[in-house]
Amino acid sequence: MSFNLPSDFKVKDAEQLIALYQDLIASPIETVEALRAFLKNVSDFESAISEDMAWRYIHMTCDTANEEHNKSYEEFVTEIQPKIAPFGNQINKKIVDSPVARAVLTAEEDAIYFKSLKSAVDLYREENIELNAKLSTLAQEYGSVMGGMSITIEGKEQTMQQASNYLLKTDRPLREEAWKAISNKRLESKEHLEGIMDDMIQLRHQVAVNAGFDNFRDYMFEAMCRFDYSVQDCYDFHESVKNNVVPVVKKQVAQRKVQMNLNTLMPWDTAVHPQGLDPLKPFEASADLIENTIHCFNDLDEYFGNCIATMRDKKFLDLESRMGKAPGGYNYPLAKTNMPFIFMNATGNMRDLETMVHEGGHAIHSFLMAPLKLNAYKDTPSEVAELASMSMELLSMDGWKYFFTDGAELKRAREEQLQGIPGTLSWIAQVDAFQHWIYTNPEHTRQEREAKWLSLNKDYGTGMVDYTDYMDALTFSWHRQLHIFEVPFYYIEYGFAQLGALGVWNNYLKNGSTAIRQYKEALTLGYTRSIPEIYKTAGAEFNFGSTYISGLMSQIEKELHL
Repeated sequence: MSFNLPSDFKVKDAEQLIALYQDLIASPIETVEALRAFLKNVSDFESAISEDMAWRYIHMTCDTANEEHNKSYEEFVTEIQPKIAPFGNQINKKIVDSPVARAVLTAEEDAIYFKSLKSAVDLYREENIELNAKLSTLAQEYGSVMGGMSITIEGKEQTMQQASNYLLKTDRPLREEAWKAISNKRLESKEHLEGIMDDMIQLRHQVAVNAGFDNFRDYMFEAMCRFDYSVQDCYDFHESVKNNVVPVVKKQVAQRKVQMNLNTLMPWDTAVHPQGLDPLKPFEASADLIENTIHCFNDLDEYFGNCIATMRDKKFLDLESRMGKAPGGYNYPLAKTNMPFIFMNATGNMRDLETMVHEGGHAIHSFLMAPLKLNAYKDTPSEVAELASMSMELLSMDGWKYFFTDGAELKRAREEQLQGIPGTLSWIAQVDAFQHWIYTNPEHTRQEREAKWLSLNKDYGTGMVDYTDYMDALTFSWHRQLHIFEVPFYYIEYGFAQLGALGVWNNYLKNGSTAIRQYKEALTLGYTRSIPEIYKTAGAEFNFGSTYISGLMSQIEKELHL
């Protein structure tokens, strides 16, 4: 029986997909040629399904109030995905059990793919299909809650992203008003969000138990194919950050306190420029953000700029913040089109520039992986995906001259980028340690969860900001971290990648265009090599030991004159 996917294929319903899966499952793979043709058919079919899901998600997040978009996305995760999951597993099992596949898929690019397939087959449990559908619905609910938040400041209704710009203003009473309004609005939903998390924890624990694991943390290490590091490595990272990064953050906060001439730092004093300078305004409209990003990327490599220009021309960018739009930002690869879509909530501040070049790094990664012969080879682990994006944040800094024609402002923007790294690493370690605890203690109470977060805050925070009258804001500050709700355990990768990105940047400072070539070569590999080898190709180290981190922090302290 031959498999034939129409060139104009569109997903209609589960029954249509099941029929095509059955055709695939019936295809013999008794020769090497038949195996390669089979793998190509699987890749093309699953790419088409993936892209259909992608557009449903994109449309839903771009307009969370649109019932049609919500219904379309929910239909996929509750009706289509659960029904086709068993057939996807049968495909994986057919490959894993094939003597031809076991003999042929031994080259490194194939070996990683084969190992990932075997892991998926080993983890598959039919009883988890419904549980994962429920988890997707809960994640959608979280996005709707957060996307629906707004506050009124100075007589204008503002999204939370727009309101956060007030925290950069030099008018301290106005900052205080904005911070309290943002905090109170978030706290209005704390019971709702706590309920969502309670349900998620129990569902995730059951998924793990069903698959034969003691806890969801251990299940996720296998599910995320973390072949190149262990749970202990994560704990070592937490400890290295606590000992080598947190002291740098404390120096920064102490310096801020002196510069602001304050006896006590309040929560609304942590984002404004400490010397009273107005916030940097890199652009006014999203069109400016796009055009200047293209110029910025062109300076590094014309290929980079062309990627963003192509996305602009195809209208694969949705950048402005608006009411009803889901929070955050992402780059979503479109597997069939071989082009990504960038989503973000830009309001014209410095954070938006950082987000754009970050997601732009992801986008370039997607373009560079397009020639890989199977879509599975483009499914990179997060440690590699985030290396692409976080490196671009640093590599692009010289090109920020297109956003800041004033030399002093450009210098300040670069400094602010570097200043944020120690705090980011500390937050990442705290969030990851929190998730390890949550899922290895699934029977914990809400009160115990609150206490654990506050305990971790003592380890990874500075203790130098006064939350005495605002303890709820601190206790539930993790609610704003969407990864905890939507993509559990996908966060420490940012920490590993930040360290790798500093290595890529150091290489660029020394070797210029050679370093850019190495960066591109690494990104073209997709997931056909191990994580350490990809980092090495990029001119960096996959290293999160204390000595290595200490050296990187010393470099940042030197750059910032701490």
